Amino acid sequence: MSVRLGEDGAILLEGPCPIEDAEALLSLLLSHPQARVDWRACESAHTAVVQLLLASARLVDGPPTDDFLARHINPALSRPKPSA
Repeated sequence: MSVRLGEDGAILLEGPCPIEDAEALLSLLLSHPQARVDWRACESAHTAVVQLLLASARLVDGPPTDDFLARHINPALSRPKPSA
């Protein structure tokens, strides 16, 4: 599995993150509401994983190793989140 909780409490996305990892990511996001996400070792991500990251409004450590994700998705995750 490429989604796990790191020793420092961050949610880690490593290697390819297929659709099967979306459920594990959602579970970690819900059970660790203050955890940041580290996807610097992410090689690819299914759109379900990307949607969860975008919807979570979490702090994300990046960019990932994948060029497309780094260019097009990481900037959206790095923007300041609107306050409610």
